[in-house]
Amino acid sequence: MRLFVFLLLLSFGLTSGMAWSAGRLSFLPVVLQVQTVPDLGPEADIPSLDDLDTLLDTPEGEEGSEGAEDGSGVTVLEENLTGEGAKTAPLDGLFDDLAAAEGETQARIRAHRIQLLWLRSGSDTVDLLMRRAGTALQQEDLILAQDLLDVVVTLAPEFAEGWNRRATVFYMKSDFSKSLADIERTLALEPRHWGALSGLGIIQRRLGQDKRALETFRRALSIHPGLENASEAIETLEKDAAGEAI
Repeated sequence: MRLFVFLLLLSFGLTSGMAWSAGRLSFLPVVLQVQTVPDLGPEADIPSLDDLDTLLDTPEGEEGSEGAEDGSGVTVLEENLTGEGAKTAPLDGLFDDLAAAEGETQARIRAHRIQLLWLRSGSDTVDLLMRRAGTALQQEDLILAQDLLDVVVTLAPEFAEGWNRRATVFYMKSDFSKSLADIERTLALEPRHWGALSGLGIIQRRLGQDKRALETFRRALSIHPGLENASEAIETLEKDAAGEAI
């Protein structure tokens, strides 16, 4: 597998450093200037895949596994999640439905529909690499996962989920600077990507930027009201801010 990835890297002339043009999100530049991670102490959690709301794999047939309705009478049509439908599906409408979700279960189902669309790159090759990278991530083979995702972002630089997944790899490796760079790219392509926002908020907290983290988590929760880690983070950060004010 690594030989396969190496050959792909050679054929596409992948370099270790990628420079991107201007057009950054306003709340990222100060964060990206941080080159070192402060000593977080023994109480700090080790980065985990569970920290981020990432859909890693879509086994065959899963597209319709959420059931015929999401609890509000809205039918989940499989043709809107696969093939050509993935290219024309009304994401704006799906996000409106998600923001209006009532209850955690309804929000989870509606969010899942969006995530399935995010995973459709439009390229069979990229989709295969993404599935293999997802398997590598689940097996905690971070080197292989990064190799595969390096190829993904080279083949499909406009595919937001490729950048988001590689950001996840860097996060799990505690390489927060590179993770932030890929999060920035993800959000430039899909500003409503709550998983990328959640990852950004988590890293901001780790870097001691609590005010920025609180703003980021609030943004993520406004998009996905059922995002549990954002809700918990907001509650903690607001209590900490209230304590500081006193």
